[in-house]
Amino acid sequence: MKIKRITLLLSFMWTMIIVISFFWNYRQLIQEQERIALETGRSFFNQMIITRLWNARHGGVYVPVTEKTLPNPYLDVAMREIDVNDNLTLTKVNPAFMTRQISEIGIEEKDIQFHMTSLKPIRPQNKATKREEVFLKDFEKGVKEAGIFTKQGSITSFFYMAPLKTKKSCLTCHAKQGYKVGDVRGGISVTLPFAMEIPVLSLLLAYLVIGGAGLCVIIILGVKLNRAYEIIKRQSLFDTLTEIPNRRSFSETIAREFSRSQRNQNPLSIIMCDIDNFKAYNDTYGHSNGDICLNKVAQGIKNSLKRPGDFCARYGGEEFIVILPDTVSDGAIHVAERIRLHIEEMGITHEKSLPARVVTLSLGVATSEDTIGLVFHEKLIQYADTALYKAKDQGRNQVQSSSEVAGFS
Repeated sequence: MKIKRITLLLSFMWTMIIVISFFWNYRQLIQEQERIALETGRSFFNQMIITRLWNARHGGVYVPVTEKTLPNPYLDVAMREIDVNDNLTLTKVNPAFMTRQISEIGIEEKDIQFHMTSLKPIRPQNKATKREEVFLKDFEKGVKEAGIFTKQGSITSFFYMAPLKTKKSCLTCHAKQGYKVGDVRGGISVTLPFAMEIPVLSLLLAYLVIGGAGLCVIIILGVKLNRAYEIIKRQSLFDTLTEIPNRRSFSETIAREFSRSQRNQNPLSIIMCDIDNFKAYNDTYGHSNGDICLNKVAQGIKNSLKRPGDFCARYGGEEFIVILPDTVSDGAIHVAERIRLHIEEMGITHEKSLPARVVTLSLGVATSEDTIGLVFHEKLIQYADTALYKAKDQGRNQVQSSSEVAGFS
């Protein structure tokens, strides 16, 4: 049972490791997606800053006036337009105007949107959205950037925003708003489509395979270990030759049964058995046949016991011992006589065992109720052993009781 509990515990621990590992890796994938999205948004923002810086260093650039590029009404500078000839008029494009036009191209070509905004915009269209307003206030507190995933219908986008700090070239248009060099005067937001393609199904399937394989290994090893443990346990408690419990098993059982009989005040009987003239049997038929004889006698004793609680074991050499719980002296003597007759009737040839010329047993019976002040089970074994030797002295192939041996009652 201990091996089974350990196997179940290991299986549970392995399952927990797999589950935790799955969710950890899933979280890592999400964080990696967030990192990639943030890096992408930051990259687009930095490209815009570099482009705006190029424009600012040139003091703005002139481009032809067209239907899509009309003069910027919010740009209050001299020479905003230059008439080159009747067919060509140039207008100055400052960084803000350029940002708006790049954003329009981004939406047309790649669904990427730039929005330059401020808490105090010059151009009304540059007014901050609620989300941008929150981030702009964070930027004034020292936050360097912000990025979140947004979803509209089935389309997932990543919204990135970083602050615009006032440079000397910016004061041309923004000095009158009270900005100084280094002030956060606004920000640029970048909205780009971003597919959150996390292979959840593939990841889950892989972990199910790994987890299942691990559980199979644990269970198989657990079963093998349990079998090995049962074999070792059986070998430690059972006699290899006779296939019945050994002396160690008897010692554990008699201690348990004796304590129970003392506690419940019930009688406990034991029978000590010894094969008559067994040395002569070995000398006559050889040790191999002697081992066969021991096995047959052991099985004969075992088969003579009728109750599930009755117990027999090999005590040592050619000696066997029987425990009979809740059995009075007369009942124990009856069982001992049944064992003796059964072994004799098996007819195992033994020419040196006279007069029967078959294998026989001598048996000694001891019962706890026949003794006065019995405290230890070892004393009960001693009484049975003394009764056994009396049976041998009386001529063998018989049953003697400790109650009939002088000095035991």
